[in-house]
Amino acid sequence: MKLWKQILLGSITSLTVATVNAGPVALDKIAVIVNEGVVLQSDIDTAFKTLHANAKDSGQALPEEGVLREQVLEKLIIDTIQQQEADRLGVRIDDNRLNEAIADIAKNNEQTIEQLTASVEKEGLTYAAFREQVRKEIAASEARNALVRRRINILPAEVDNLADILANETNATVQYKVSHIQLRFNDEQEKSELEAQANDLVKQLKEGENFQTMAYTYSKGPKALEGGDWGWMRKEEMPTIFADQIKLQNKGSIIGPFRSGIGFHILKIEDVKGLEVVAVTEVNARHILIKPTVILSDEGVQRDLLEITRQVLTGEATFGDLAQQYSQDPGSAVQDGELGYQTPDLYVPEFKHQVETLPVGQISEPFKTVHGWHIVEVIDRREVDRTDSALKNKAYGILFNRKFNEEASAWLQELRASAFVEIVEEDQDVD
Repeated sequence: MKLWKQILLGSITSLTVATVNAGPVALDKIAVIVNEGVVLQSDIDTAFKTLHANAKDSGQALPEEGVLREQVLEKLIIDTIQQQEADRLGVRIDDNRLNEAIADIAKNNEQTIEQLTASVEKEGLTYAAFREQVRKEIAASEARNALVRRRINILPAEVDNLADILANETNATVQYKVSHIQLRFNDEQEKSELEAQANDLVKQLKEGENFQTMAYTYSKGPKALEGGDWGWMRKEEMPTIFADQIKLQNKGSIIGPFRSGIGFHILKIEDVKGLEVVAVTEVNARHILIKPTVILSDEGVQRDLLEITRQVLTGEATFGDLAQQYSQDPGSAVQDGELGYQTPDLYVPEFKHQVETLPVGQISEPFKTVHGWHIVEVIDRREVDRTDSALKNKAYGILFNRKFNEEASAWLQELRASAFVEIVEEDQDVD
């Protein structure tokens, strides 16, 4: 699905969300009241048009209208609540950032801005309305990120334990394209009935039923309206309940059903690819630093450094001896100017460029950084496997991503549970 279409599908119609006291819109009516805002019937109609257009383009069958309507309504309600949170926090997205985001959408979709505009208008939405929807999507995302981050607590022991596990894993960076169906517990259905339904869905899927259609029809998960598609993820990027179940399964594997606190889940591995090697280039370099003064100008420093270089090249003195005598970097001067093996990223940009590009054994021309004027010589380069030293950082990132996905889901459920929601046309609450 095109990226801009995902945005339209996500909450395109919330552009027309207004306060309950707003004036009536011609040929439109309020369909759902959400706290102090509303979802209009035109919101629902637009979402239906987008879904049907996307399904037609992809050849994907959709479930019956009643099931689809329930999914669309729930998505619009959730999107409206998130945007209300962004407004409450005062999140504002300026035009420069908005323009960058839209340029990224066009680039990812392999379109120009003009082509993107035409595609949006083909779906019945003006480009101005699309821009404002993207702005609201970014604001809602920032509000969600800020509020969910506060809920995450990662203990040092958790990081250490996961780092130990990663050290023994050889498939930590395998990527999986995952689809998901979630069946949620409710008061009307016994857990045993829900488990039986989950087992029946798995049986149908293994017999060749279309996973996307089943997700549209039955899933209550966050990606239901995308046919359950979570896209490409490494295990560390997945919710914990996914990662715990995936153990080098082949493409096409159906996993589950398995149970969580909210229901039963079914996964499909749509595809698998790639491994990633954690390796870096370290450089051992030595340098001489001289700083300009009110007496010694930049030109004078350069002349002194060129003279030092001449003495080294002619064998009149060694680089180490001259570094000890002249360098104004006390830490390296006592080590004959040596900085030891380091990754170039540790250095300021000008110095980084020199150690990355100089041939081994060659002394640079004098160059200036924020510290003063330097000459530098690369003594050696080596490729180093940094997997071990990077494990704790990697483990922390894994834990953060997993907890973020879990907390984001819980946060949304709490927002939904505490919101006032009334479907006007059916004259009932949906809570």
